[in-house]
Amino acid sequence: MGPERAARDFLTRYPSAAGYRVTLYGSLARTGRGHLTDRALLAVLPEARTRVEFDLSERPLPHPNTLTIAADDGEGRELGQVTYLSVGGGTVREAGAPAVSAEEVYPFANFLEIRAWCENHRRALGDVAFFFEDEHFEEYLSRIWESMKETAERGLFREGVLPGELRIERKAPTLYRAYCADKSDDKRLICSYAYATAEENASGGVVVTAPTCGASGVLPAVLLYLQNKHALSDETILRALAAAGMVGNVVKTNASVSGAEAGCQAEIGTATCMAAAAVCSVFGYPLETTEYAAEIALEHQLGLTCDPVGGYVQIPCIERNAVAALRALDSADLAEVLSGTRKISFDLIVKTMYETGKDLNARYRETSEGGLASGYKIC
Repeated sequence: MGPERAARDFLTRYPSAAGYRVTLYGSLARTGRGHLTDRALLAVLPEARTRVEFDLSERPLPHPNTLTIAADDGEGRELGQVTYLSVGGGTVREAGAPAVSAEEVYPFANFLEIRAWCENHRRALGDVAFFFEDEHFEEYLSRIWESMKETAERGLFREGVLPGELRIERKAPTLYRAYCADKSDDKRLICSYAYATAEENASGGVVVTAPTCGASGVLPAVLLYLQNKHALSDETILRALAAAGMVGNVVKTNASVSGAEAGCQAEIGTATCMAAAAVCSVFGYPLETTEYAAEIALEHQLGLTCDPVGGYVQIPCIERNAVAALRALDSADLAEVLSGTRKISFDLIVKTMYETGKDLNARYRETSEGGLASGYKIC
């Protein structure tokens, strides 16, 4: 999503260029084909006049996901170039340009400040976004929720093999049939939703970044399960989405949601704590319980590596979405029972996650050079 948005931005600057050259660096170069990055770029830039290059050289980069797009006049003269940073969740920044601060919408630096505001105004976590966003926010969340449901529905009933050299069979329909056989194990249903969404992502389908494409199955799996089991209204779900978004914002503002920058703990870990907060919102748990649940959910993903086999967001990514969805529910349940005994703040866990991600060897940060990616050989 990030490179696609970069291409759209560049095209508005040089719409009539004779040729375009895109150079991918770092993790974008090493996992670009598996992540369908070249396909996304060529869906925007004129394919016949665009060259995509994968630069695997070692060099200092402003971000592990860096790309440069250049335009020329067809006679060897460069019209201009821009370097973009794909920082996670579809967000793109121009190298050297100041980052747009989340404080423009939310006047909070961390979860502690959000919690203080909620307690002073006697508001729930999900109310914060509705208070600070504009009048179209509820409509926006409704579109998000409808898209999540549509993605899961498609994925549940699509059979076959995922694209790419791994030849992974879609497993969501199998899990869903196993649940429907006797409906005695809700875990199978939850996992089927997570697999369905993650498999749609792996096949280039439409997903909602929550907070990223690779971690897009966790939040919808949890909320779909809760809505169907407890006959929840869409209004309840939208509040839960807003609560999850506030937690995700804290991570993105103070750490990272990019697997290339901080490992899969930044993607699946963030998705898990967002989903845990959503569960607490659904059941009306107090803010202390919500913070505890989010903290548990992220704490036990610390150190999780990003090692997609062959660069495809399939192994181990799809399975992780299902495991994380179950962990989010367990985290909320544990926090509800143990509420009031917490010692570690959510802000501390976010800080620790980011430090851990920076300490991870680059081989374990979405380069497909370490972990499972180096141990499993594609025949």
